[in-house]
Amino acid sequence: MSSPRPSSPVNSPSTGSTTARPASPKPPGGPATAIRRKAAADRADKVANARPSSTRAAGAGGSSSTMLKLYTDESPGLKVDPFVVMVLSIGFIISVVALHIIAKVTKRFSS
Repeated sequence: MSSPRPSSPVNSPSTGSTTARPASPKPPGGPATAIRRKAAADRADKVANARPSSTRAAGAGGSSSTMLKLYTDESPGLKVDPFVVMVLSIGFIISVVALHIIAKVTKRFSS
């Protein structure tokens, strides 16, 4: 019976000579795996930290999942530090409260 495939050493008739066991694959882990994992992590970090090259790539094309993607470094307009915005907004709230207090005080003394 002739088959197109060679027969495996397990099923071949034994002629009395012992054959060496084929080499098993390397066990998982080791320095090569650590190097591959580090390289994959570096590639993932590089992709995650990459800046978009255009506004559409930043997510302003209508399919963005968050509004934060709209505000990139290349967007035109005034760039203001968040601390300055916080100070100005608190100052505005304080001025509105002060004007309400002044209006109540002047109304009480004028009548």
